Amino acid sequence: MTDSVVRGLPAQVNADCRVLLLGSMPGIASLQAARYYAHPRNRFWPVMATLGGFDPRQPYPQRLAALQECGAGLWDVIGQCQRRGSLDSAIVRGSEVANPLPALIAGLPQLRGIACNGASAAAAFKRFVQPLLCAHAQRLPVLALPSTSPANAAWSLPRLLQEWRRLEPWLAQQHVRR
Repeated sequence: MTDSVVRGLPAQVNADCRVLLLGSMPGIASLQAARYYAHPRNRFWPVMATLGGFDPRQPYPQRLAALQECGAGLWDVIGQCQRRGSLDSAIVRGSEVANPLPALIAGLPQLRGIACNGASAAAAFKRFVQPLLCAHAQRLPVLALPSTSPANAAWSLPRLLQEWRRLEPWLAQQHVRR
């Protein structure tokens, strides 16, 4: 079995973004579905729905819209890499091509912080993106949050939620939509 070249998903960010949520690279389920955090056991949507006050069972386009209404944008640090499987540990070191995050970040005047979903995303951000940021963006807080991936089974949903609440100052609570 050889390592496959995988390409990520497009950014889901609007001009009013106050917090940019960055993963490392979408897993196979997400790439096949062309949806962020599509694996049924990933806790991203339940966590963000709780923080943002929207229904995590909504269809994907409505979840994305609700996330953006809360002031959150969504993308990945890595735009392309070689990888076998879905795990970040299977990414071939040196094959990573970062997304153009410095340009995106420079164009977000409301941005108050950046949050990395997991240690791999945080390490990739520090390695590929942070050195290229403008002076203003260098001063933005960068949170390394525990991964919502099902591979991070040591973190229960309540424990994840407790850590991810660090985003609340940057989020606008929405009315729960049923």
